[in-house]
Amino acid sequence: MLATFPTLLPFLLFAFVASITPGPTNILVLSTSARHGFKAALPIVFGACVSAALMVLLLGSGLGPTLHAHPLIQETVYWAGIAWLNYLGWRIFWSPSVELNSQSLPSGPRLGFWSSAGLQWINPKSWMMALAVISVFTAGGGDKAAKVQQLSLLFFLIALPCLGAWAALGSGTGHLLRSDRARSCFNRTMGVLLIAAAWLPALV
Repeated sequence: MLATFPTLLPFLLFAFVASITPGPTNILVLSTSARHGFKAALPIVFGACVSAALMVLLLGSGLGPTLHAHPLIQETVYWAGIAWLNYLGWRIFWSPSVELNSQSLPSGPRLGFWSSAGLQWINPKSWMMALAVISVFTAGGGDKAAKVQQLSLLFFLIALPCLGAWAALGSGTGHLLRSDRARSCFNRTMGVLLIAAAWLPALV
């Protein structure tokens, strides 16, 4: 049934672009991997991918029309997400410089599977992505419930290597953060990028 989707190729391209392009989650994965190693970023990757796929599934199963009928709820979630991402960006920006091989507890915010999964529900980019999937790629005839389930699974399978690539990129640049100055510049850059990623959807 999946092969009969006339929008399958466009959806695959959409899912790839939505997952690989910079956003709050990508920046957090990159920052965590560069400062704490590739393995430390994996819970964020899995949590984000599972949650994003679940968001598509739930919105496509009836939650989407409910949210459309209550714009105040959408606004509240949207601005709460921006506020939380700004807080995370501020924390990263002011994270003290700590050697990557230090035995002390790492500084700055470190998300795990559950916190990363929860973050997607207040991430404006995730909401925009999920709503686009439901409104654009499930239109037309056929069993909509089956489409939603299959698209959710496909999005998970595409997002996983995309975010994994960001984790690998961060891990690969970790050797560049040997000096205090380099680590401080990296923290500040990641903090600014995260705040910018949070505000960009509201400005365009």
